[in-house]
Amino acid sequence: MTREEIFEGLNEVFSDVFDEEITVTDSTTADDIEDWDSLEHINLIVAVENKFGIKFNIGEVNKMKNVGEMVDIIIGRLN
Repeated sequence: MTREEIFEGLNEVFSDVFDEEITVTDSTTADDIEDWDSLEHINLIVAVENKFGIKFNIGEVNKMKNVGEMVDIIIGRLN
């Protein structure tokens, strides 16, 4: 799966979780999305795991500073 395909999938997940059309980039953070709070973060992580058939460990979740880092972890898991 390419980086672009992962971003397409993430755009779908983010749009579903936050109930609005969202296009994420490498530098997107919680500060960029108004409704992205701690509860929605959990919902987002679960939705991303389900979309890509992976499981993040707690260290990975805590380490993610932006969507680009999330994509890097997803690529590592899928390859």
